[in-house]
Amino acid sequence: MSARRTSFYLDKANAKWLGVCSGIAEYTGIDVTVVRIVTVLGTIFGSGALLIAYLVIAWMANPKPAGLYESAEDAKFWQGVRQSPSRSTRDVRSKFRDIDRRLAEIETHYTSRNSSLADEIDALR
Repeated sequence: MSARRTSFYLDKANAKWLGVCSGIAEYTGIDVTVVRIVTVLGTIFGSGALLIAYLVIAWMANPKPAGLYESAEDAKFWQGVRQSPSRSTRDVRSKFRDIDRRLAEIETHYTSRNSSLADEIDALR
C-alpha cells in the first residue's frame, strides 16, 4: 500500500462539507461533533482566519484513500501511533514479550517429561 497511515487525509465519507473536520477527528481521535462545534464557534467568534485555514486545508490535503485501514482495530492502532509513537512501541513490545513468554511456557511443557502429553501426541500421529 502506497498510502501512509500516519498522514492527515480529508474524510469525504463522513464529511458534511469538505471533509476537513471529519479528517481532523479521524486523525486525532476526538469526536467529530466536538471538532465541528469548535470550528463553527471559532469561525463565528474569530476574525475569519479559521475559515481561511479550513479552506486552505481542504485545498491542500489529499482525500483518504479507500481501504486505508483493514478494520476498526487497525484504524485505532494507527491513531494511537499518531498520538504517541513511543507508547505504541511500548505496547507492541509488551505484547511480543507476552507472546514470547507464553511460547516459552508451551515449549517447556512440551519438552518436559510429561508422559501423558507424549502419549497424546503419539496418538495423534
